[in-house]
Amino acid sequence: MRSPRPLFVLASGIFALILTMGVARFAYTPMLAYMQPQTGMGDALAGWLAGWNYLGYLTGVLLVTQMRDLMRKDRLYRLSLLLAVVTTAMMPLAEVLPRLPLVEESWIWGLSRYLAGISSAGGLMLGSGLILNWLIRHGHRSELGLHFSGLGLGIVLGGLLVELAAPYTDWRGQWWLLTGVGCLLLIPAWGWLPRPNQGVQFSAGAGESAREPGPLWLWLLQAAYLCAGFGYAINATFTVLITEQQPALSGQGGLMWLLVGLAAAPAPILWDRIARRWGYLRTLQVAYLLQIVGILLPVLSGSLAAAIASSLLFGLTFIGIVSLVLTMVGVRYPAHPAQIMARLTVGFGIAQIIAPVIAGELAELRGTFDDSLIMVGVIMVLGLLCLVAMERMAARESGRGAQA
Repeated sequence: MRSPRPLFVLASGIFALILTMGVARFAYTPMLAYMQPQTGMGDALAGWLAGWNYLGYLTGVLLVTQMRDLMRKDRLYRLSLLLAVVTTAMMPLAEVLPRLPLVEESWIWGLSRYLAGISSAGGLMLGSGLILNWLIRHGHRSELGLHFSGLGLGIVLGGLLVELAAPYTDWRGQWWLLTGVGCLLLIPAWGWLPRPNQGVQFSAGAGESAREPGPLWLWLLQAAYLCAGFGYAINATFTVLITEQQPALSGQGGLMWLLVGLAAAPAPILWDRIARRWGYLRTLQVAYLLQIVGILLPVLSGSLAAAIASSLLFGLTFIGIVSLVLTMVGVRYPAHPAQIMARLTVGFGIAQIIAPVIAGELAELRGTFDDSLIMVGVIMVLGLLCLVAMERMAARESGRGAQA
């Protein structure tokens, strides 16, 4: 059987990320601007639903880390693709199912977001792993920058579908449109990724002789990544609402979300290029600093320019931070990167669960997201200080100021 072209394999991953992240997960963010006025959903419920989504993601991550067999990973990955379509359809179905005894609309929304989180974990972690595995086994370059562009493209597509459908239908029709597009995305995402095969075996114990950083270095990295989870969750959940609550920016929330996606699409490739010259830790520090600026801009100014800059900075940095951290783990822990990645992702996932719930409750109490943004900005500063400490440790250990 003829081996598929690498471009088609990478494209399958891009379509999978658009489906599981852009449609099943991130479309919820621009949809909030339409669901809240049409359904009476408050900021607190919006935050709780986002928290359920991140809990589902954490569940998926923990499930993935327990799997070793490639064929089982492939089956779970394809189940995640199907689940992405089903959970999207559950959102409008929530209006029908509450007619059943003991069933409430908010429970169905919560279940949908939880299962969508599991789907996004499968699409992101399993899909990335399976594609990287195929590339390595078939002698291709093991770079996933193009693959991760699917995150930004998914944000753009989901946001465009929501905004284009808004004049013609209500929130239910918007979710049904997303479901229909999800069915179309499922075809290449499923069909263009080959089933795992034996290919070229990895050499046992490869990289085991590499010197790994000490325990304190890893704890600092985990703390920094935990802080990044707070910054990611607040922006990914409430960017549209934060914009809409500015008196001069009413109706601009959807546009800001599209800008997030446009900035995120090329970001992984860009940050990879920068890291080649500056090193991972220095590049991560720049990404954290830019995200802090983006987080605080809406607090400092309610202007359109500040909203645009904030959206672009978030889109540019959030996926860059994730890809840089996970790539650095693969470089510094070549003998067992999966275990370290799982440890970091658990902390990141916990932050994603807590952050939107606190922010939603605080916004409903104060009537603004300013306090939540300031809180997250301070947390991100703490993460930045952890990265600075890690760089100094690496320089001291090398004895020559080498970058990590």
